Amino acid sequence: MPLGAHMSIAGGIGNAFLRGKSVGCECIQIFTKSSNQWKARPLAEEDIKGFKKNRKDTGVWPVVAHNSYLINLASPDNELYEKSIDAMLIEIERAEALGLPYIIMHPGAHVGSGEDAGLARVADALNLLFERTKDYKVSLLLETTAGQGTVLGYRFEHIAEIIANVKNNKKVGVCLDTCHSYAAGYDIKKRYDAVFKEFDKIIGLKRLKAFHLNDTLKVLGSRVDRHWHIGKGELGLETFERLMRDERFKELPMILETPKGMDEDGNDMDVVNLGILRKLRRK
Repeated sequence: MPLGAHMSIAGGIGNAFLRGKSVGCECIQIFTKSSNQWKARPLAEEDIKGFKKNRKDTGVWPVVAHNSYLINLASPDNELYEKSIDAMLIEIERAEALGLPYIIMHPGAHVGSGEDAGLARVADALNLLFERTKDYKVSLLLETTAGQGTVLGYRFEHIAEIIANVKNNKKVGVCLDTCHSYAAGYDIKKRYDAVFKEFDKIIGLKRLKAFHLNDTLKVLGSRVDRHWHIGKGELGLETFERLMRDERFKELPMILETPKGMDEDGNDMDVVNLGILRKLRRK
């Protein structure tokens, strides 16, 4: 199972590989554009060539994208909904141009319209986007969420419903975030086997294509999204050891979204967290 982390694209999108390699990433996650802006300068041919060269030179793979947090495909506001669809189309076009296999996306928030209405809006948006990108290879991965506020995707049933209502759902998979799922009430610490059995029954393990590996500062069922360092939060080391040794997931990218920075000894926290996971993987 390739291990990695989210990497900055500051100074050029291809620089993400160099940053990832420097901290020991085997795979990485990136934003293909600023996550705080709706639009982006089109990728130049030299950007794409430089990106692919650094990918080859570093051997870091796979690379997955995460969409902008501004996008809300569940919004009941028509103006924001259309804006989100247009922005998501840009995300898909950029990922396709870079040859990325996946874009990870939050399903969205219903903002008071109700879960059923919000889930229907997401499925409708994906149908429209896939219609516009028929020949594209990139797939979309719905991320499990903590369920703060009106955010959808905190129940496996939400994700299953979206998938069921997308016509071309062969291009839809799932990214399971360990922090989010635990905060949403799925006890992968004490009920590891039962949770994945439930996932398989409701969604299907074949849909699971990536993991976000994050410990959590908040307790089971809190519905609060607070990522923390591996083994230092509520999930603990044993949970991650089980994931590292689970043969079902040995081919899936496992990506850190833990806080950046240094520890008290001046060690990069990505290096620290990846080192912990590698030790667990080798046990």
